[in-house]
Amino acid sequence: MKLLRYGEAGSEKPGLLDADGTIRDLSAHVADIAGTTLHPASLETLSKLDPKSLPVVPGKPRLGACVAGTGKFICIGLNYSDHAAETGATVPPEPIIFMKASSAIVGPDDDVLIPRGSVKTDWEVELGVIIGKTAKYVSEDDALDYVAGYCVAHDVSERAFQAERQGQWTKGKSCDTFGPTGPWLVTKDEVADPQNLKMWLTVNGKTMQNGSTRTMVYGVKYLVSYLSQFMSLHPGDIISTGTPPGVGLGMKPPVFLKPGDVVELGIEGLGQQKQTFKADE
Repeated sequence: MKLLRYGEAGSEKPGLLDADGTIRDLSAHVADIAGTTLHPASLETLSKLDPKSLPVVPGKPRLGACVAGTGKFICIGLNYSDHAAETGATVPPEPIIFMKASSAIVGPDDDVLIPRGSVKTDWEVELGVIIGKTAKYVSEDDALDYVAGYCVAHDVSERAFQAERQGQWTKGKSCDTFGPTGPWLVTKDEVADPQNLKMWLTVNGKTMQNGSTRTMVYGVKYLVSYLSQFMSLHPGDIISTGTPPGVGLGMKPPVFLKPGDVVELGIEGLGQQKQTFKADE
């Protein structure tokens, strides 16, 4: 299934995308794409619905973030060997973990605000992993049992805030609107191999990133298991698994985003996003 949330910000309704690309309303069956809706049993129940029996959502509504109630937005740094090389970093012996504030989460096509004082706002297309049931001390073999599905995640980053100011990376990753997710939560049964997905990103029509999850250092199973050794993972939590090469920081000379730039990005089978960057007033 391709689950989604549609409507004005703060008033989104649950829906799904049928085989013809039509949005169908799920409000009669679930309150939101969140919490217990993400549990395997609940997803199994939804999968048995006949999409044609669900009301058609007219027009082209705004899409919100594909999952609600995210308690943790956990990001993995330098998790692609070719991205680490372009930034001059070495592949870490264990995953680099940092957090993106959940207040950064927006819809896949919402405008992204360049924060005041920013001079190095950058892009990163990433595979998002959405947790479906509580995971604690899980094995790598069982890890995917705790995954509800996958989505496109844009880990927008302000490099000066991230690396040139004191402290950890979080403040360069958590600015308002720096976490577009969606358009859909694609349930794991539709993704044969999360470690073999093409991914891409363009800025103003120019291809900047053209990679694959094949070059991930630490794969989805490993990350879910690894993180669960340190913290419980709850339904709706998002793991953003790192980015392939082609970020602005890695260009020679570096290239960063400015107001008016348009970024488009996508992952094979998971849909695509489009954002216009604007100055935060």
